[in-house]
Amino acid sequence: MDLNGVTSLRAARSRDDLRLEPGESILGGGSWLFSEPQAGTSGLVDLTTMGWEPWTVHDGGLVVSATCTIAELVQVPARWTASPLFVQCAEAFLMSFKIWNTATVGGNIALALPAGAMISLASALDAVVVIWRPDGTERRQLVTEVVLGVRTTTLQPGEVIRSIEFPESTLRSRTSFRKVALTPMGRSSAIVIGRRDDDDRLTLTVTAATPRPYVFRFGNPPTDDELQSLFASVHGWYDDPHGAADWRAAISLELAYAVCEELRV
Repeated sequence: MDLNGVTSLRAARSRDDLRLEPGESILGGGSWLFSEPQAGTSGLVDLTTMGWEPWTVHDGGLVVSATCTIAELVQVPARWTASPLFVQCAEAFLMSFKIWNTATVGGNIALALPAGAMISLASALDAVVVIWRPDGTERRQLVTEVVLGVRTTTLQPGEVIRSIEFPESTLRSRTSFRKVALTPMGRSSAIVIGRRDDDDRLTLTVTAATPRPYVFRFGNPPTDDELQSLFASVHGWYDDPHGAADWRAAISLELAYAVCEELRV
């Protein structure tokens, strides 16, 4: 879509270039930015010109730049037990591979849509978001703390996601992935991911069916009764043309049963 109100474009080369003027917005991949009118946006600041490496391995874990595209993310060598989860979440994207070369990991998290597949990935692996503040400092938050609801995050004006850090400890874990969508290449209606760590603790993450990520942690794989009780405590199941709230609640519970059963052995 042409953004007829945009009259300027700046290429960011340094951190100082990310200080936004009134009316300016950060441009990452642009897969959402150019999909609908952007009222009030008169200028764009291109984050992709910062020259960040898409991803690096550090202290045994994985550091993914905000500007890393989905196509670049799925090229990360499968060196960890949880590596299959990266492709599974990438394939959960709306329109899947058709936007892989454009959509970015940081942009997907910052947009904070329920079906944000990178939110699902990062939440399931306890990833930390590194956020640059306009005063030159930075802060770190779990992605489950950054995403508060539909299009709602803790990001303040002028703050920019720099990277997403995946710890080695969770990357070594066994994972199980389940997804439901109303059409084969459509928006995810429910995603449930399980992670079983080296100490046998199990983490269950529910996304797409809820306005924000829900993470449940267990000392051992939960029983069906425990799952039913936990899911009954979730408030505000998401309701849109991709699935009614009651259906999303029911299907997410079924997916959770399957995930826990797979990780129980």
